[in-house]
Amino acid sequence: MLAGPIFTREATTAPRQLRHFLIRAGYVAALFVLMYTADQAIFGWQQVRNIGDTARFGSLLFKIFSLVQLPLVLFFAMIFCAGSIAQEKDRRTLLLLLMTDLTAKELVLGKLGASLLIVVVLIGVSAPVFFLVHLLGGVGWEQIVWMLSLCVAVAVAAGSWGALVAFWREKTFQTLAIGVLGIVGFLGALEATRAVVGDSPWLTAFNPFRTLLTVIDPFARDRDPVALRSIIALAGLGLALIGITVWRLRAWNPSRTTYIQPEEETDTTSGETRVRHRKIWSNPVIWREIRTRAYGRKVQFIKLAYLLLAAVVAYLVAVDNGDGLIMNRIPPGGLAMVGLSLLSLLLINAQAVTSLTSERDGKTLDLLLATDITSGEFIYGKLGGIAYNTSELIVVPLALAAWQASVGNLLWETFVFLLLGFSILVAFAAMLGLHSSLTFEGSRAAIGNSLGTLFFLFVGIFVFLMLLVEASGSLASQLLSFVVFIGLGSICLWASLTHKNPSPALTLAAGWLPFMTFYSITEFLREGTLSVCLAIVAVYGFTSLAMLVPAVSAFDVALGRTTGDRG
Repeated sequence: MLAGPIFTREATTAPRQLRHFLIRAGYVAALFVLMYTADQAIFGWQQVRNIGDTARFGSLLFKIFSLVQLPLVLFFAMIFCAGSIAQEKDRRTLLLLLMTDLTAKELVLGKLGASLLIVVVLIGVSAPVFFLVHLLGGVGWEQIVWMLSLCVAVAVAAGSWGALVAFWREKTFQTLAIGVLGIVGFLGALEATRAVVGDSPWLTAFNPFRTLLTVIDPFARDRDPVALRSIIALAGLGLALIGITVWRLRAWNPSRTTYIQPEEETDTTSGETRVRHRKIWSNPVIWREIRTRAYGRKVQFIKLAYLLLAAVVAYLVAVDNGDGLIMNRIPPGGLAMVGLSLLSLLLINAQAVTSLTSERDGKTLDLLLATDITSGEFIYGKLGGIAYNTSELIVVPLALAAWQASVGNLLWETFVFLLLGFSILVAFAAMLGLHSSLTFEGSRAAIGNSLGTLFFLFVGIFVFLMLLVEASGSLASQLLSFVVFIGLGSICLWASLTHKNPSPALTLAAGWLPFMTFYSITEFLREGTLSVCLAIVAVYGFTSLAMLVPAVSAFDVALGRTTGDRG
């Protein structure tokens, strides 16, 4: 095959695993749950007799499915490709692949195709659901074809970007951080350029979300040329990224840092040259996190990119005049600050989950298990290192909020609530990353579950809230849809949190987290402050403790070590 033996192996072995079929069936089931939720939110138990109402519902359902699927494809295509290649690097198996007779094209296309296989399969299994929506009316088959084609083009572009970064950088955290910041920065640069030079067709074509808005508009007259132009642009961008990766593959790999020799010193008395040993702190775990380049040599550039993005957000907040309120509550500048905070939480979570998976893949975790390091030293050392390495991600959003409070746009009382709530969310994101890496032995599974949990709690529930607001019905008519969505979300969250070490505390947390997140967002839209802070501190703080206590007390069980054998 064109992609080579790597893709052939993945395509042959993936259907043999039960997980492959569970993911396919689960995604289709999630779409049907969303369909049922929308039906209950719009119609409730009313009997629909008007064909026009059915067509309007079909059009709304198509918009919801499209606006949910495209961000999922964009996010997970990059995560899967970057995580798969980064895992090969951590395990040093990429060196073995480079020593074979595989060409650079076969290696790059093979890893890209194998990583995107599950994403393309999910796009394929969603096609019958979209055409089922077509039977309701209100949406044309050409809209569905353009939307699915756009998703494939986005998957190729995002996956190619993730593969390029993963082959380029040597550490998993760098790969994930640059991948996420690159996508956010690219979309932001497109919008900034569009605001300066005006609306250019080919410039807009590189933004899949603007193209999607045209595709889902039933009255758009220029749908076909806009969609075709965007698909060509995104596919061309993906091919260009693939070409760069193939060209630079063996220049980037193996990394030059692999063979860096340790520093040496010469004894003034004997003239003997020996390795210079560094002074290690009493807790070697936090010393490694802070004093070494455990996460690569270019982490400062990642922080610089984040600070540039934060500067853009600060500019948007400064020039925001309050026009165009979103949901009649949130100004565009405020939404930009929320987006920056969510980006910080995602990067903190990525730092946390990769801090342990990289050690497991690199076989250094086995060395730690042979020492007398206690579970508390290990976990608290990791948490301290995460807080130090991501300090800019924590301070910058709070500094922007303090700036708004100092100029009178935010009450100092509200700032205190924001400080408490965001601090708890930071602790939750860090602890969730460590918990996932302790629970799931595979790096890709740990990264996917950890980032996927954050994605569901904040983005998924917000999308569901948008649906309820658009429905504008009574609470009684929407109660069943609310119970179904939150209930199934709690079950999935429970399966992820208690995958290896179930506990009553984690079960309780899984049941309350989605509900209280929904309550917090709703109360915020109702201009609540103290109630939102109390809900976040109570529920997310409890969940963080529910994950922390087993990690420091049952650390040996989680990692397979027995302290009793040490004597």
